[in-house]
Amino acid sequence: MSLIKETDLPGIGRKFQINSRSGDKLVIVVHDDGRREIHHFDNDDPEESISMVTLDDTEARRVGGILGGMAYIPKALESVDVAFDDMVFEWYKVEHGSKSIGKTIGELHVRKKTGAMVIAIIKKDQKIINPGPENAIPEGAVLVVIGLRRQVKACKELILHGSL
Repeated sequence: MSLIKETDLPGIGRKFQINSRSGDKLVIVVHDDGRREIHHFDNDDPEESISMVTLDDTEARRVGGILGGMAYIPKALESVDVAFDDMVFEWYKVEHGSKSIGKTIGELHVRKKTGAMVIAIIKKDQKIINPGPENAIPEGAVLVVIGLRRQVKACKELILHGSL
């Protein structure tokens, strides 16, 4: 099981130490000025950093999106969720037979009925970031939804079954 340990670094920022299931140790330092440092440690000597990468805020957010599946979703994953405190991001595929196919976000009243927000519609040939109420739900697309866990669950139910 991977373990993540957080430590405040007064005057600097926050340190995150990740001990992965594979045995690797990473340390990520998020500086108050927006920079991120990523340190990879030697498995044989966990105190010896063998590489370091420094990213600015924009680069770090792009890398975070890539790692989180925003740029490419592995084919083996039908549904993924990421939690930040009470907030959850979930992305899932709109399968054949879903009741919402062809309906717009506005017609479904997604936010009003569930409290969740669809923040992206991803198709093979197109990515719609921050779709509006006029955007339709296409079959086979991956939806990225944000909200509280119960809101996201209600949104998925609405999209798949057409009602709550």
